[in-house]
Amino acid sequence: MYDIYTDGGCSGNPGPGGWAYVMVQQTSQDDVVAAEEWGAERNTTNNRMELLAVISALKTLKNKSEAKSTGEKETGTQDRQAVVHTDSQYVQKGITEWIHTWKKNSWRTSDKKPVKNQDLWLELDALAGGLSVQWEWIRGHAGNTYNEHCDKMVQRAIAEL
Repeated sequence: MYDIYTDGGCSGNPGPGGWAYVMVQQTSQDDVVAAEEWGAERNTTNNRMELLAVISALKTLKNKSEAKSTGEKETGTQDRQAVVHTDSQYVQKGITEWIHTWKKNSWRTSDKKPVKNQDLWLELDALAGGLSVQWEWIRGHAGNTYNEHCDKMVQRAIAEL
């Protein structure tokens, strides 16, 4: 089982943006960072970056799981389980609550407008559907070590554009 921490942000909205994640595996002795990654785009939005952080993390989780399952020992479902900790209520509520209505309404919001970032929501939904994921919202900039680390990677990604 993994704990995944994600963050995304922009300098201006829209504007240059970055995303990041840290994937932590709990062991009997300590937490081990199993993966971390960050990226950036020149013209984007905060919400797109928040979504890309989670999508990138789940792609890594899926790839790790597939690589292990092709090895000699079958690892079971534990390598496909994760708790995603996000400071974005847009992501957390979107994937756990709103997406069901969006699908029923042909990807329209309650006021009949097209869902923003539908391309990313479709990708996230497909990835999450093949994994066992719990979604937890955490307060950003509140001292969580891994969330703060993600924020620093996001700022670095933006600065390096």
